[in-house]
Amino acid sequence: MRVILIFLLMLNAASTIAQDAGLRQKHFNLKDGVAIQGYDPVAYFLQNRAIKGSREFAFVCNGVAYYFTSEADLAEFRKNPEIYEPQYGGWCAYAMGKDGTKVEVDPETFKIVNGKLFLFYNQFFTNTLKSWNKDEVELHHHADLNWTKIFH
Repeated sequence: MRVILIFLLMLNAASTIAQDAGLRQKHFNLKDGVAIQGYDPVAYFLQNRAIKGSREFAFVCNGVAYYFTSEADLAEFRKNPEIYEPQYGGWCAYAMGKDGTKVEVDPETFKIVNGKLFLFYNQFFTNTLKSWNKDEVELHHHADLNWTKIFH
């Protein structure tokens, strides 16, 4: 009986992970299945800049692929992916806070707040990071609420 219970718990956990991967693939900002347009999520934190990763150092985290610039960055990500993944599935933080929409980003326009990576739209004379900075606390609060509605 105990073996059956353990098996059922493991089966349930595997099913939850598969569902989570499907949700992530559906709601994350992916280009050809890759997050952050191929930029290395660890480089934002360790080098404070956006650097394009390489397919050579790819890793799939719960259904979402990330590219890294080195084996060291990949290893760092694997230890704690939740630290390095962008907020709101990699969509524009400002748009998520303003009205809950999924808006593309410029991976080179970013901000790290309280150890979290936020990405922003920056094209055609519109840099949403500037707007975010004007009302960050309120936009951050609304973005968290809006993302929860979308993702859960």
